[in-house]
Amino acid sequence: MRMKLIVALVSDDKTDAVIEAARAGGATGVTVVTSARGEGITPKRSFFGLDLTAHGNVVLFLVVETRARDILEQIGSAGRFDEEPGSGVAFQIAVEDAVGLSSQISIMREELEEEL
Repeated sequence: MRMKLIVALVSDDKTDAVIEAARAGGATGVTVVTSARGEGITPKRSFFGLDLTAHGNVVLFLVVETRARDILEQIGSAGRFDEEPGSGVAFQIAVEDAVGLSSQISIMREELEEEL
């Protein structure tokens, strides 16, 4: 089964909405790495050396390739990535192989068979 890894770098206040959107699109699991810090074109301000930026999260979804683009678009929409600068960014990476997904693979296969 061909899979994609969707990586979303999300502001903390958008994380739950992004996860819900991905699950609605067919993602069967998620990994959240909390308290990530990123910077865009314009560096964030500090106050006496203290960082004033809100921390974000790295949200990872391993999904079936045929659903990846749709899930990616739903994530972008839910997080308002194009409308609100600094709210997040998401991208997908091809995955050659994966192990440890036995409980999720059966669900993915059932869903794909229903679509055919």
